[in-house]
Amino acid sequence: MKKIFLTLWTIMIVGPALLSIDSLCAATNVHSFSVPNIDGNAVDLSQYKGKVLLIVNTASQCGYTPQYKPLEALYEKYRDQGFEVLAFPANNFKQQEPGSNEDIKNFCLLNYKTTFPLFAKSSVKGSDISPLYQYLTKESPFKGEITWNFNKFLVGPDGEVIARFESAVDPLAPELVNQLEAALAALKISGEAAPKSFQP
Repeated sequence: MKKIFLTLWTIMIVGPALLSIDSLCAATNVHSFSVPNIDGNAVDLSQYKGKVLLIVNTASQCGYTPQYKPLEALYEKYRDQGFEVLAFPANNFKQQEPGSNEDIKNFCLLNYKTTFPLFAKSSVKGSDISPLYQYLTKESPFKGEITWNFNKFLVGPDGEVIARFESAVDPLAPELVNQLEAALAALKISGEAAPKSFQP
């Protein structure tokens, strides 16, 4: 009788809780996170629902730093179609992003005239990894540690990661642009209204 009672208790009490936890895990995507921008203001990434995103971990003293230029070119070409570049400066690789958020912001504006959103410097790997990058590298369909500065995640309008590109892939490379254009074409066909471009 005791065993039956415990079984019923497990089904009625623990079961729904486990289902609830599973549901929450299944619902998690890029739009679930809030992150500070380069000026220290919190940005809810759900504001990007209906947009195609390219999330990039950046650095100011890296061999790939010149990719800021094609990133800006990509942004300028496609932003009116529902596209955003989200840059996340990180100092995880050979201390190639040593400056403050203000230093990073000034560097990008002066050297590359960037207009896409820049976020506060954060960690993209290791014990202090940010929650967003914890999700991207350990829970998204494209798992795996960030290998270097300028790894890139392409995110669909529903917040799900749809592609990943290594640092050596230029932002204007056909393999990236083709997938971006396909995602934007699907967005247009779906009739989902993409919110106007904004700067967080």
